[in-house]
Amino acid sequence: MTAPYAATEPAPSPVAYTRPSITELEVSYATDAARNGWGPRCYDYIKRLEAGFAEHLEVAHATATSSCTGAMQLGLAALGIGAGDEVILADTNWIATAAPLVHLGATPVFVDILADSWCIDPSAAEQAITDRTKAIVATHLYGSMCDMDALQALCRRYGIALIEDAAEAIGSAWRGRKAGSMGTFGVFSFHGTKTMTTGEGGMIATRDPELHSRISQLADHGRDPGEPRQFHPTITGYKFKMANVQAAIGCAQLERIDDLIAGKRRVMARYRDLLSGCAGLTLNTEPAGTQNGYWMPNVVFDRDLGITREKLLAAFKAEKIDARVFFWPLSSLPMFESQPQNINAWDIPERAVNLPSFHDMDAATQERVCAVIEGLLPA
Repeated sequence: MTAPYAATEPAPSPVAYTRPSITELEVSYATDAARNGWGPRCYDYIKRLEAGFAEHLEVAHATATSSCTGAMQLGLAALGIGAGDEVILADTNWIATAAPLVHLGATPVFVDILADSWCIDPSAAEQAITDRTKAIVATHLYGSMCDMDALQALCRRYGIALIEDAAEAIGSAWRGRKAGSMGTFGVFSFHGTKTMTTGEGGMIATRDPELHSRISQLADHGRDPGEPRQFHPTITGYKFKMANVQAAIGCAQLERIDDLIAGKRRVMARYRDLLSGCAGLTLNTEPAGTQNGYWMPNVVFDRDLGITREKLLAAFKAEKIDARVFFWPLSSLPMFESQPQNINAWDIPERAVNLPSFHDMDAATQERVCAVIEGLLPA
């Protein structure tokens, strides 16, 4: 463990696990939206963000939303998924991926993850398919890419939808295609912790014009753009719109997207270098043919080291470093049935931790983080 600081030395400043990169460009766009983005201009930045993000992904359609969770619910509802339907997803996920299924009356079916990528195991997903299965969710966990070739083939074989949860995967790609652009639809998060942010907010993207039309109507209280009567919705929809001022921040972030992604990748590369001499550790992977946006670096300790999640959190807290837990398996939560047979999903979080990662993180701060890890390892 790192030696305690002498009384005469200044106490180390706290290290946040992440924070956004905000420049004068974001401030200027948000100021313009706050001053002028009303009345006939109330959707200007929203439309600009949607068009720009669709271009970035190289898809036909993108709809800005109030959150990634809302984007997921819109997409599922637009596919007609509801009571009696099953959707397969990895047991390792944030609750936001499963909650929309529950709200729609569908059943989430949790399967195990792969030990290396921490993403859904395609073989386990296939074994879970029944005549009630409507979709598989491919969550690109922490920026790592799911095996999209295997999942696409699986969904074609069984005639079911493939949904990409790319909330954490801006900057990630599979064989040159960006995360979130390959499924029936893809969803993204612009939460303040993400690579690109609007504070809160999200996006749903698709290549399917009919699906996009249903999504757009559902997102606007069920109003049909072709309906001549004002305030006359034709279906019961939702209110999942993004605010114009949020979209203004997003437009600035989108202009800087390459630099934001590069910042995340630079931080991960430095972690990999600093920890290269440490035995018994596993970090985020980037297999050949993929690009990992490395939203959140992680370290998984070998089981025989006996280094637990609790030991990790306590060690980081002692050094004023804010580390996060690896996602708990969803089936371990009280609202779901326990699925301990999902061995990797239950085992890995017990000996893993998310490492701090923000775009402008300097070398000295990363060295502080790595010193904690080194201090836990056997001499």
